[in-house]
Amino acid sequence: MINSHYRWIIVAAGGLLGCMAIGAMFSLPVFILPMSRDTGWSVTGISSAMTLAFLAMALASMAWGSLSDRIGTRPVVLLGSALLATSLALASVATSLVQFQLVFGVLVGAAAAATFAPMMACVTGWFETRRGLAVSLVSAGMGMAPMTVSPLAAWLVSSYDWRTSLQIIAALAAVVMIPAALLVRRPPALAREQAAHGVEDAAQTAMSVSQAIRTPQFIILLLTNFFCCATHSGPIFHTIGYAVSCGIPLIAAVSIYSVEGLAGLGGRLAFGLLGDRFGAKRVLVLGLLVQAFVALAYFFVRELGAFYAVAALFGFIYAGVMPLYAVLARENFPLPMMGTIIGGTAMAGSLGMATGPLAGGLIYDSFASYGWLYIGAWGIGIGAFLIALTFRPFAKARPDARAAVAG
Repeated sequence: MINSHYRWIIVAAGGLLGCMAIGAMFSLPVFILPMSRDTGWSVTGISSAMTLAFLAMALASMAWGSLSDRIGTRPVVLLGSALLATSLALASVATSLVQFQLVFGVLVGAAAAATFAPMMACVTGWFETRRGLAVSLVSAGMGMAPMTVSPLAAWLVSSYDWRTSLQIIAALAAVVMIPAALLVRRPPALAREQAAHGVEDAAQTAMSVSQAIRTPQFIILLLTNFFCCATHSGPIFHTIGYAVSCGIPLIAAVSIYSVEGLAGLGGRLAFGLLGDRFGAKRVLVLGLLVQAFVALAYFFVRELGAFYAVAALFGFIYAGVMPLYAVLARENFPLPMMGTIIGGTAMAGSLGMATGPLAGGLIYDSFASYGWLYIGAWGIGIGAFLIALTFRPFAKARPDARAAVAG
């Protein structure tokens, strides 16, 4: 019987770790202007560290996930927490733009990835029921980052210089994340499976994982998540600029983004409950279809009230569908390789997220308008919907690791 009490502590630890990791990474936009004024570095040059962070997060996600399959979740999130705090501190004393880009972009991005896939894999192993709600709560914790760490960063930089502010966030990351990581425990389901079948040797494990990542189910999950994130990344990053181009004041335009983020918290919880009730695949497919048309709806809005309405629905949908990929992975792949599978989908999603800022900038520079960004997002979103439709669960849900090897 799975410990019904401690499993919620695992959820809380995952949400807290994700909130701090993502929040620390997304504190960079708050520091851009103070950094530029203090150092003379270009805004574009500083901003490019964020692009590097997304790419580093993508490349590191599957590696961290695979490592957690081998040595356990707690050592991985402990290592990632220590690396994140250290990288933030090092970034705060960078003396050149290139040094800052490499330290913040590569190290902070890679360290932030250490929480998502390993913790999602761990949480799915703790829950046989209410799994959708559990992973959605962890995701909601990550979604709290723009409403907690970012405002803290803004307050700090208004009182201190950016270097001191970043050092404080580094210290906070260590103080919050390391104790939270120590709360993480091995899923009972994994311990039972290993006790029943014995620990597989490295060759068998490698063969099992190699088989899994070549299955149509894994490839479809990767492609769906890539196209899903490519659909909403452009609208997320460029809606403030689009609203300003429509004549909406900057302060009001920023509030549109806040509405989107708040709606996303509700979406994560609602989609988790719906996934438990009606099935993760069914809810994901419907959510992807709605996401495509809500992204297109931005094309037709010009007034602040309409922006709020579309942003609320868009945030609710795109944030809601994201945790369902972890649920689908757990329902179809062996638990001992869950870090690798979820890490792979996270990698694809991060690559999808990296496309939006660049595509939106190119579209605006070419047409002096963001219109084609939203039309393109609609087309990509329809692609995600069609790809998700082709997903077919394995004949036997959650085959054990030995069956995966033998197959």
